[in-house]
Amino acid sequence: MLNDKLKNYLHLHFIIFIWGFTAILGALISVDAVSLVWYRILLAVIFLYAYIIIKKFSLHVPKQVLLGMVVTGIIIALHWITFFMAIKVSNVSVTLATISTAALFTSILEPIWYKRKMIWYEVMFGLIVVVGLYVIFDVDKAYVTGIILALISAFLASVFSLINGKYVKKYRASVISFYELISGFIFITVYFLFTGQFNARFFSLLPSDWLYLILLASVCTTYAFIAGVHVMKHLTPYTVMLTVNLEPVYGIILAFFILGDEEKMSPQFYFGALIILSVVIINGILKNSLKKKSSSGLLNS
Repeated sequence: MLNDKLKNYLHLHFIIFIWGFTAILGALISVDAVSLVWYRILLAVIFLYAYIIIKKFSLHVPKQVLLGMVVTGIIIALHWITFFMAIKVSNVSVTLATISTAALFTSILEPIWYKRKMIWYEVMFGLIVVVGLYVIFDVDKAYVTGIILALISAFLASVFSLINGKYVKKYRASVISFYELISGFIFITVYFLFTGQFNARFFSLLPSDWLYLILLASVCTTYAFIAGVHVMKHLTPYTVMLTVNLEPVYGIILAFFILGDEEKMSPQFYFGALIILSVVIINGILKNSLKKKSSSGLLNS
């Protein structure tokens, strides 16, 4: 029998494997990125609301907090749109390798957000990531647009994670996500109404698209989110952080086997991706080490 800690650790790997599969679904779904996100959010909200009703969670939040969640929801919608756009114009491997820079964006933005001094090694790591990106950029100029979109997506992911970092301390993660997803859905719906994109063709999806969208909304969004929150309660933040960094690795491997030749990249690309992923992981290790030393110093003082 597996002990509880090992069960939760294996569960976390499964969840990250699912997150990596999200990008594959984005490549397989035939609709454009904005429509894809609209359908994803619509279905995810339905699944999430059903979960909240079953659990009988209260949806009450202060008006000022609700306004903040609305803004965050729009940022999340834009993050997903640029993420799937990057996949559509380049491929899964390029997008996942680039979007792993979100952790580095967070390291840069955290000092500004929490009004603390910039740490020297974060600046150094940022410069090394630029080198990694340059190596990837130099592989094939056809992927430049995808890399830029993925960088924007990574930046937006960093922004909403910093905002949500304050909300999760006071409110249920499922309630936060519900309001943010509703806001993102309304934002995209208004855009479609103004651009006149709601027509018969918009709602005429292939059977395979419906299947992939339901998988994306239920398993890769709602289930992965709820299960992820549960697992994070039983594992250390350090373990979670290091394991989450495997998402692009899982995604790139999956893309190689599922999508075939279009995902086969040159050795130079994988070298650049390795530089970025290594920096992200080392950054996390250093952060955790410094936090432990800081905590130890406070206890001994």
